[in-house]
Parts: sequence; C-alpha cells; structure tokens
Amino acid sequence: MKVEIWAEVTCPWCGLGSHRVDRAVERFEHSDQVETVHHSFPLGGGLLTDRTIGVREVLLRKYGMSGTQAEAATGEIETMAAAEGLSPYRVLDNVVGNTDLAHEFLAHATAQGKNREAWDTIFHIYFGRAEPVFTLEDLLGLSDRLGLDRDLTRRALTERRYRAQVQDDARRAQRLGATGAPFTVVDGRYGVPGARSSDALLALLRTAWDEAHPVTLTPAGDAPDCGPAGCAVPARP
Repeated sequence: MKVEIWAEVTCPWCGLGSHRVDRAVERFEHSDQVETVHHSFPLGGGLLTDRTIGVREVLLRKYGMSGTQAEAATGEIETMAAAEGLSPYRVLDNVVGNTDLAHEFLAHATAQGKNREAWDTIFHIYFGRAEPVFTLEDLLGLSDRLGLDRDLTRRALTERRYRAQVQDDARRAQRLGATGAPFTVVDGRYGVPGARSSDALLALLRTAWDEAHPVTLTPAGDAPDCGPAGCAVPARP
C-alpha cells in the first residue's frame, strides 16, 4: 500500500503532517507493506530567489499580525509539534524564501533513491535547526549530508533538470483535489487535506487495507458440522 504526501518545504503544517504520517505507519499492523513517498507542492514560487525574509515580517506584511499575534499563531504549532516529539520546532524565528530550487533538489535526491531520507533531512534542517535551504550552496550542503555526489547535484540544479517534474508533481496534486499543503493520498483512493492526527491517519490506513484485502469466506461445503454438542470439521475423503 502506498501513502503519498504532497508538501511545501517551509510549511510548518507539512513538517508536522509528515511526522504524523510516520507515526501512524509505525503503529499500523501492516507497516512493513506500506511505502511512504513525498511529492512537491511548492507554495513559495512567488518569492524572490536572491533573498530570504523573516517569518515575523511575513506575518506582519501579509496578515497584519502584531508581534503578540504572531507569537500566538506560531506558538500553537510549535507547542503541538513539541508534544508529538518534534523539539525544537522553530517556526516564528525562521526565514522563508523561494523554494523552487529546494524542490528540484528533492526530486534529484528521489531519483538517487533517497526520497524519504531527503525530505526528513530538509524538514529537520529547516524546522529543527532553523537553517536556510534555499540557495545552491545550502542544498549542496544537504547533498553532502545525504551522501549524494556533489558535482552531480550541482549540475542537476544549475541545469534545472527537475523543474518540469516538480511542476508536474504539483499539477497532479491539484488534479487529485489538493488546494494546499500538506495533502496526503492513501492507497490512491483517499485524499486527506491538512495535517490530520496520527490516530485519524491510522484509522484511514486500516480502512484502506481492509477494503483492499476483503475477508474470503469458507465455502459452505467445507464448514464445520455443528450441533448441540459442538462443531466438528467434516471428514476429508
């Protein structure tokens, strides 16, 4: 069974949502038969590529939030993340920037067989350490952490080899009904918007599994013979 997650690198709900999917899969009775795959859903393409901006400033400019309001809005998710094992989880004191190149890096890492590892690492670096993940040099550092070939990674990013793939990823999510991130699809049939709880995701995994593996009833002729004294398995010829 496949679980697919569409996410934005700098979206705090995406980092938390990815963590919740992991926890749900870990608790699932058939976890060894679940493949989790991340896909790109860039939301920061309109930002400048040559600078970053603080989250506090974004909240003030875009939503008119005061410092107190910004702390309340982001403090909730930081507290929630900490309660679920993600600590530190830095949202307010972080920066945002254009994530197009970061998504292309993730597509490159996926092509090298490191989808899960690359997404886990970029979330950890960005939210856990509040380090930037936007420039070529930032991403080459991630390449080193993942054990990827630095020169190959540099060529893939400078030549923008994965730009079309990232765009196709986002379009596919939209065709499936996504209007934002995170967006999770279970077994190709259930689309789940937002960062649902691990309990809710676990229940959905079980539902999808049961539907894909219906119980096969024993034919009536092979059923045990039952009477007042109990049941006996029919004798075989």
